[in-house]
Amino acid sequence: MLLYYITDRQSFPGDETTSRRLLLDKIAEAAAAGIDYIQLREKDLSIRALESLAKDAAKIIHETTAPYPLPTALLINSRTDVALAVKAAGVHLPANDLTPQEVRTAWKCGAGALAREISPPDPLISVSCHSPQEVSRAARNQATLALFAPIFEKKDLPASQLAGLENLRQSCRARIPVLALGGVTLENARSCIAAGAAGIAAIRLFQENDIATIVRELRH
Repeated sequence: MLLYYITDRQSFPGDETTSRRLLLDKIAEAAAAGIDYIQLREKDLSIRALESLAKDAAKIIHETTAPYPLPTALLINSRTDVALAVKAAGVHLPANDLTPQEVRTAWKCGAGALAREISPPDPLISVSCHSPQEVSRAARNQATLALFAPIFEKKDLPASQLAGLENLRQSCRARIPVLALGGVTLENARSCIAAGAAGIAAIRLFQENDIATIVRELRH
């Protein structure tokens, strides 16, 4: 089961310095627990602040997972330039962002010789999807995986507009792994896997709990 942690430092208590420190501690915890992907999703930060945070996150992940054969992959939300600068594994693309093909072109051709030399040769790319058609398009456009949402809940969205398990089931017929996102808990995660999901993605499930316990329960 693939596990994908999406960060949200603003949900931590305290000022910016405190929330930043708590987020980096949680990232270290996630890497140590064997989370497959961590998406740095701090959309409110300036590019300079995001790059600084991403650099610290990448260093922590490397130091935590260096002994392991399959280390945690750091993905930067939307910013290919920041991902290249900090040697992240790749990027996450929100809906209506660049296509995975455009990211791969920029990664290989437009980032400068130094960035290409120190960064992974082929980026990992996750894409936000909200329908089976969007998942199929992400697969055609060479995405690595799709985050399909919202399955169970989304703030301010009525139940009638949730993607739901049946749409998840249809989406999982695509040629790339599909991860379920949106209100996933320990209690309902199994229904997502039964529908064909390759794993789950979450903010609160990981950020508000002991991650090692969550990972153990999900992969048991």
